[in-house]
Amino acid sequence: MKVKSILLGLCLAFSLVACGPKDADIQKEIAAKMGDMPGMEVTVKDGVATISGICKDAACKQSCESIAKGIKGVKSVVNNCEIAAPEPVAVTPAPVEINPDAVLTTSVNGVVKAYSGVTATVANGVVTLTGVIKKEQLPALIQSVQELKPKKVENKLTIK
Repeated sequence: MKVKSILLGLCLAFSLVACGPKDADIQKEIAAKMGDMPGMEVTVKDGVATISGICKDAACKQSCESIAKGIKGVKSVVNNCEIAAPEPVAVTPAPVEINPDAVLTTSVNGVVKAYSGVTATVANGVVTLTGVIKKEQLPALIQSVQELKPKKVENKLTIK
């Protein structure tokens, strides 16, 4: 009688296991639910779902794992999904504005009037400063000329 009970128990256990979802069916169900996530792959072996692919962000990766965990018959999930690197942002430098010689000549002559002994010439966007200047006046003069947007300022001044 004991042997019959044991055999009956084993048959019942096998029938319950046979009724559980098969790996292939679990895999199909997970794949169907992740259908709107292109590039994602899933494999199932002995109830362990392994998902892989490239996710756009961490939320996508977590969503894939949640989908797999929510399927009947999944014992555990191995999430091998990778998060895609962010797209590089192209930065276009602002164009450098250089004033034409005629504008520079008029503006530079107005600036150097305040500095006795200093003269300026303009050629091809380059302002050349010549003459004599006091050391403490030099930074202010150079800054004022650079603000006029020349291509370059050549300092040929003698400091006294």
